[in-house]
Amino acid sequence: MSDLAIRVENLSKRYRIGVRQQRYRRFSETVMDTFSAPIRRLRSLGKPTPPEETIWALKEVSFEVERGEVLGIIGRNGAGKTTLLKILSRITEPTEGRAEIHGRVGSLLEVGTGFHSELTGRENVYLNGAILGMKKAEIDRKFDEIVAFSGIEKFLDTPVKRYSSGMRVRLAFAVAAHLEPEIMLVDEVLAVGDFQFQKKCLGKMGEVARGGRTVLFVSHRMSAIRQLCPTCLWIDNGRIRKTGASSPVIDCYLAAVDKSGETAEAVFDEDPEKEFQLRCVRLLNEEGVLAQRFDCDNPVIIELACQVHRRVPGLYGYLSVSREDGITAMVSDSFDVVPNPLDDLPVGTYSVRITIPARTLGPGQYSVYLNFASLLSFKGFSVDTPGVVCTFSLDDFVSRRGNKRAGFFSTQLSWDVSRVSSLLPTEN
Repeated sequence: MSDLAIRVENLSKRYRIGVRQQRYRRFSETVMDTFSAPIRRLRSLGKPTPPEETIWALKEVSFEVERGEVLGIIGRNGAGKTTLLKILSRITEPTEGRAEIHGRVGSLLEVGTGFHSELTGRENVYLNGAILGMKKAEIDRKFDEIVAFSGIEKFLDTPVKRYSSGMRVRLAFAVAAHLEPEIMLVDEVLAVGDFQFQKKCLGKMGEVARGGRTVLFVSHRMSAIRQLCPTCLWIDNGRIRKTGASSPVIDCYLAAVDKSGETAEAVFDEDPEKEFQLRCVRLLNEEGVLAQRFDCDNPVIIELACQVHRRVPGLYGYLSVSREDGITAMVSDSFDVVPNPLDDLPVGTYSVRITIPARTLGPGQYSVYLNFASLLSFKGFSVDTPGVVCTFSLDDFVSRRGNKRAGFFSTQLSWDVSRVSSLLPTEN
């Protein structure tokens, strides 16, 4: 048996731009169209035919994945990552090239696809499992495990239409995560639910990876890629830009998407195609002045200017602050505020301020990464991925250890001393 699970050779996919989806038509519309066709042809005589505009979502992509390998796939929005997984899942046919798949494939591309709102959670476990390729006996065997993983036992016999978006996604991921194919294709599904559930998802994916199954994992979360994937593939504008060990590939990718420059302000061009986008980011000190160098005893203010072109249900922002060595020092998202202030914002422009309090981070160099996403957006999970948008440094001028203070934090702890009569603790 070959040691290869996947072989991709010169894979390319071309799409036509501006082509409308065909819809079902009434009989009367079909009859009218038939009679009016000659008139339309006469009117078009002598008129130049507009050139067909196309775009290559993938172009001459080639790589191999061995059995049991866990491969991370990274890149900007629109780079071609999801298109690649859809081709490997046989959802989409390639325009050119070929892909060989050796083994049963399980795809976690759009968690929640196939759920029926009128059915209960219990019924949807069987429905969704069947859509994902599980047999009834297999679902019966794993049913209790799936329900326990989702954490929604109390609401199992409630119609899904009464679930919150988080509950719906938890159940969907629980079903999908208990597939047992030889090859798993995972597209940005580990960002579902709350923080505790995300940890469970990461643990489950780590268990899958250690179990010897082949995994292709697409994510914008570089920390998850570093944790789960020994090797990584970077796709840029439909082509493979770099492949190899995860850490150096991720470092090259982050350096390429770093828009921070040498200033405390970054501005982004308007893109009306996006539902929501970051237009500007600024680093401010407590006086509201642009700065890139801060004192540990003062706050760091990250000010965002955002534009909503179309309302995005479930929209939330994700922020990570990383040290110079690439290790994530802290993470926050807009769910830290209840209710989430970015959810379903009306069309317009907005200012967002995120404050890192004084004496939070230790002295050193830091970079700020931003991503905006929604589990409910019809265009996909990631809505706008600016990437690394700014860098700043922190100095500790007050504490005794100063800039030599090690660790992630600069918090000064209290050392309360009191005189006692005995060195042993008092018995209750």
